[in-house]
Amino acid sequence: MILFVIGLLSGLISGMGIGGGTVLIPALTIFVGMSQHSAQSINLIYFIPTAIAALVIHIRNKRIRKELLWFLIGGGVVGSVIGSFVAISLDAVLLRKLFGVFLFYMGITEIRKNKRKIKENRE
Repeated sequence: MILFVIGLLSGLISGMGIGGGTVLIPALTIFVGMSQHSAQSINLIYFIPTAIAALVIHIRNKRIRKELLWFLIGGGVVGSVIGSFVAISLDAVLLRKLFGVFLFYMGITEIRKNKRKIKENRE
């Protein structure tokens, strides 16, 4: 049941554009006891269908600049392969710490972005 709840929350958050890995990876490592490497591998596999669904919806809503699409897909594939090799070569403890720093940075970035939007809306 816990895996179902983790998958549901990750899917909902992915659908909002936040990134399901921010919930999926910590949930799998904390609540399921999975290794960081396995959790990140599952996240990469999980990302494929959610990215395809998001892409289809954005294409239907005409929010995709099709001339950039293949460059972004190519860069994403190359970046995923490189990131996978880097992640495999790192110690699990270091990988977990780096992921924590990444989540912290993303959280601060989102807070700053939202503060900027609120300030712009007031003006």
